[in-house]
Amino acid sequence: MPWTESATPPLSLNDVAGRRHTLADYRGSVVLVNFWATWCEPCREEMVTMRKLQERLAGRPFVTLLVNYGESRMRVGEFVERESIDFPVLLDPNHDALRAWRVRVLPSSFLLDADGRLRYSVIGEIDWTGADAVNVVQGLLR
Repeated sequence: MPWTESATPPLSLNDVAGRRHTLADYRGSVVLVNFWATWCEPCREEMVTMRKLQERLAGRPFVTLLVNYGESRMRVGEFVERESIDFPVLLDPNHDALRAWRVRVLPSSFLLDADGRLRYSVIGEIDWTGADAVNVVQGLLR
């Protein structure tokens, strides 16, 4: 996970239920922002390890936000229901967030510290239960 020196891009999107989410809503928590799509096999595989990480950190100020790659509310909603996704799933219908975060590959993930600063980025799939990833996240939780 490379260190990222850039400013945190804006993020203000609706979830599949129509509720607005902004990064300010999660101030005080370490935030994993993950860009994905239903058709992206590595994205779906990575979600399994994100779930396990979230379970491992239950009760800690850690949240995962899944930002979908411009698919329809219906398609994403059906996927979320079928796969029992319990993360906030945000819709980016016009790719505004995708452009702001300079995402060119799916999946792409970004870790923000509790002050909302962009600290790490990962391009491509990783195992979020791996020792390196867990240590980085736990280091941000201190």
